[in-house]
Amino acid sequence: MSADQQGNRPLSEEELQELVASSDAGARDPAGNVGLFLAIVAAIWSIFQVVLASPIANYVLPGSVVNNARQFHLAFAMFLAFAAYPALKSSPRNYIPIQDWIMGVLGAGVALYGYFFYDKIVNAGGLADDVDKWIALGGLILLFEAARRALGPAMAIIATIFLAYVFFGSSEWVPEVIRWKGASLKKAMSHMWITSEGVFGIALGVSTKFVFLFVLFGALLDKAGAGNYFIKMAFGALGHLRGGPAKAAVVGSAATGLISGSSIANVVTTGTFTIPLMKRVGFTSEQAGSVEVASSVNGQIMPPVMGAAAFLMVEYVGISYVEVITHAFLPAAISYIALVYIVHLEAVKRNMPTLGDRDVHLARTVVGMLMFFLVFAGLCYGSQFPVDAVTSWAPSSAGLILSLAVCAVYVALLYLAAQVPDLEPDDPNATEVKLPVISEIYKAGLHYLLPIIVLVYFLMIEQKSPGLSAFWATALLFVILLTQKPLKAIFRGQSDLANSFVDGVADLWQGLIDGARNMIGIALATATAGVIVGTVTLTGVGQVMADLVEFLSGGNLILMLVMVGLLSLILGMGLPTTANYIVVSSLMAGVVVELGAQSGLIVPLIAVHLFVFYFGIMADVTPPVGLASFAAAAVSGGDAIKTGFTAFFYSLRTVALPFVFIFNTDLLLIDVTWVEGIIVAIFATIAILVFTAGTMGYFLTHSRIYESVALIAIAFALFRPDYFMDRISPSHLKVEPAGFVQAIGEAVPGTDVRVVVSGPDFDTGNMTETTVVVIVGSEPDGAARVDAMGFLLIEEDGLVKMDEPMFGSPIADDLANFDYYADEPVRIASADLPVSQPPKQLIYIPAMLLLGLIAFLQRGRAARQEVPA
Repeated sequence: MSADQQGNRPLSEEELQELVASSDAGARDPAGNVGLFLAIVAAIWSIFQVVLASPIANYVLPGSVVNNARQFHLAFAMFLAFAAYPALKSSPRNYIPIQDWIMGVLGAGVALYGYFFYDKIVNAGGLADDVDKWIALGGLILLFEAARRALGPAMAIIATIFLAYVFFGSSEWVPEVIRWKGASLKKAMSHMWITSEGVFGIALGVSTKFVFLFVLFGALLDKAGAGNYFIKMAFGALGHLRGGPAKAAVVGSAATGLISGSSIANVVTTGTFTIPLMKRVGFTSEQAGSVEVASSVNGQIMPPVMGAAAFLMVEYVGISYVEVITHAFLPAAISYIALVYIVHLEAVKRNMPTLGDRDVHLARTVVGMLMFFLVFAGLCYGSQFPVDAVTSWAPSSAGLILSLAVCAVYVALLYLAAQVPDLEPDDPNATEVKLPVISEIYKAGLHYLLPIIVLVYFLMIEQKSPGLSAFWATALLFVILLTQKPLKAIFRGQSDLANSFVDGVADLWQGLIDGARNMIGIALATATAGVIVGTVTLTGVGQVMADLVEFLSGGNLILMLVMVGLLSLILGMGLPTTANYIVVSSLMAGVVVELGAQSGLIVPLIAVHLFVFYFGIMADVTPPVGLASFAAAAVSGGDAIKTGFTAFFYSLRTVALPFVFIFNTDLLLIDVTWVEGIIVAIFATIAILVFTAGTMGYFLTHSRIYESVALIAIAFALFRPDYFMDRISPSHLKVEPAGFVQAIGEAVPGTDVRVVVSGPDFDTGNMTETTVVVIVGSEPDGAARVDAMGFLLIEEDGLVKMDEPMFGSPIADDLANFDYYADEPVRIASADLPVSQPPKQLIYIPAMLLLGLIAFLQRGRAARQEVPA
């Protein structure tokens, strides 16, 4: 691949598919009976996962299989990894060597060890005996080798380093600050392989329960033809605008992000069509590749189907998937809007031509797209009303009636699709580019939206688990794949029904295989990352890392966030997004929350996890190892490193947004009303567009340096109006410790009070501070309210000292890190009570006036230069 890129030759379609296969599904694809056998194993894995996620799992599968589903999940992944991924570049691609067969069978067998010897392990209390420890060690070695093949050497090397730390943590060559006593082989193997603390922990459980179904859903939706439909619709809507192919690439990649959880596959799928057309209208090879990279990578942050790490947040943060996608929605949406604007500015700066001969109506296009999304959202939301009506009318047979109704809607939409020709992929290198006409093609794929509506309905309205929601959407896709071609043939009066049905079966079969092969890397990443998580829980190195990072950052939260972001980017050079997220969030999420509390800022845990997630996906972009950038360069024939740097520049908003929502959680729609949410969405959209204009050096015309600086300052004011308002009129009144009880007694019940507590740290003995938020109760006086909060206070020596809070009291967990029996007492340092403050939204007024002034100056300058704005 590198040789091709150095020669600036775009790769052929066959070479691109090999690139995707080697990174996502395995480069080895033997023919004949061996190939058929591997296909059958992959399809069985997919069917097993579908049955496991179904409501009838407990009736169809033995309880022992359901309880050990993680073991079966890993067994399939390890067997297929050794079969599908060659050991070395020189290893054969067209057949499987005998040693790979042996390692594949051994890997699957060791993964299932906990299933075969379940009773023995339970009776031993999860403690390994001499046989268990050697089996577990062999399992880890095979797992690391499988991960090396599927994910590259970095994942295996990092996991090996963590495992070595478990054994040799007391050695002299280990820095004293992270030194620990070390563990025996038996104890380490119990923790890593026999119990659910290591390999078979939460991460692999999420991969088993949720992620597989969503990956399979995407593979089946793609096989049904949705990917091509989404790309054509995007080109039909946006292709005629200035820079239209790039705008279509952004929207098309956002849609195909539903289908592909892989940045590389997304780049190649949409890029083979969009990148040549972008180059045709004036984008350089590197710019065209960069637009595709930036839009494809962002597919992982776009609800409702996000990257695998989003499902891990459900377990790590302890909130529902609905809450995760609610919090993630606004930053993801404005990020995509900004990317469309970046493309628009590039096109205007270069005065790029338009494609086709259609009239350009920007306003009509924007309104049309907005209406489409509103209608789609309305359908998803409105589907609950007929469901509720049927459920109340016929509760016993509601499931059957609704299933028939969905099938009837599907048949009706398929009838519409049969009235127009099937959509064929266009040739981007054709002499004359004919843009699709929305009114002529939209009917061809409306039925593809039905599974997505079903998925969103079960996720958002019924609030079922992600696994069950994906099951029902996948079940509908089974029906669509099997029936769409025969039914179209019937509606078109064609007689070749048998072949149409066989084609549908073949599509379903290939979709099952693709879904399983795409899951190999994710399953191995979550299992291997479990070793790292297990090391953190076994050794307590997480707390040491917290102290180390706090020391390096000097207690500065922004500096610490920069360090966390850099750590994510560095690890992301070798780790896939999911593994990167697991490692960094395990080590750093709690640290950020704790340091935020010490700085007086209450940082929600979901904000920190999304921060880590955003920087994790940025690693796919960042040179020198951004895999998505290499894939885009392979399509465009451009330089991979230049593509990576340009894509990073285009993705600056993805770097800036996490810092914004850490300090302004309104962006995550946390504790906001509907009206507040709409206002935040409007001004956040303006802010990201202004920030984009500032960083691109172009607004209505080329910006002068002071205008760019002013635009970035305006964006900051729109994102963080509270920053300026707090300096004009403080939001909290500081109360001295001596007046704490009185102030609590005078406060309005329900008020949030920030209390700063100071004292010796339990682990280090050093003086530390932390901030807790308590809610004022309705007790009759201040003393009673303080007691109800859990504070046991003694005024002595001019200090308001604290005894250890009672177990189970509201503040007990938050203040558990203090040593209440040291020489230095734990004491109340201060308290902040909220006071009346003008609405922070008033800051929007001067910010918008300044924006209007810059627009006025630039419009006058543009008119004088006779440059279209």
